[in-house]
Amino acid sequence: MTKSTLLITGGAGFIGSHVVRLFVNKYPAYRIVNLDALTYAGNLENLRDVEPAPNYVFERADITHPEQLREVFEKYRPDGVIHLAAESHVDRSISNPVAFVETNVLGTVNLLNAARNLWKDNPGGKRFYHVSTDEVYGSLGEEGYFTEETRYDPRSPYSASKAAGDHFVRAYFHTYGLPAVLSNCSNNYGPNHFPEN
Repeated sequence: MTKSTLLITGGAGFIGSHVVRLFVNKYPAYRIVNLDALTYAGNLENLRDVEPAPNYVFERADITHPEQLREVFEKYRPDGVIHLAAESHVDRSISNPVAFVETNVLGTVNLLNAARNLWKDNPGGKRFYHVSTDEVYGSLGEEGYFTEETRYDPRSPYSASKAAGDHFVRAYFHTYGLPAVLSNCSNNYGPNHFPEN
C-alpha cells in the first residue's frame, strides 16, 4: 500500500530524471508519477533503470493544457508536486519568447490551479515545490553570490518567464493559502544533460 503520491513535472529531463530516480529508489512506499510532455529535452531513456519499479508511473501530458492536468490530478490525486518542467535555454528564449511564457508562466499557473482545486478542502500534509533558477536575480559577474533577499532583475525572456512563475507561486501561497515553497537553483551539470545547455 502506498503512503502517498508525488507528481514530478519534467521528470524525463536532465534534472527531473535524477529527482525521479532518487524518489523512486529512496521511497518505495510512495507512488512517483512522472509527468512530462517529452519535448526536445525530455528523454525516457534517462529513466530506463527505474521504469520497471512498482512505484513508478509515467504520464505523457503537457502543463500548458489544463484539461490534461485535470485528468492526471483526478486520476492520481497527488499529495505533493515537484515542478521542474520548464523551457530553460536562454538562446531559445530570445528567438521564441512566447513558448517560454506559455510553459513557464501559464503552465505553472495551470499546475497551481490543479493543485489548488484538488487540495482546497484538505491542504494538510500537501506541498507544491516550485524549482526555479538563480537567473531571476540577473547577472552575478565574476564574484559574489545571490541570497533570498536579492532583488529580482531578470535579463532574458527565459529569466523573466521564470520570475513570473515564481511570483505566481508566491501569490497562490498568500492569496489562497496553497502550501507552496520555491527554490532558485544555480547551474547544474552531469549525466543526462541536454547537449544544447
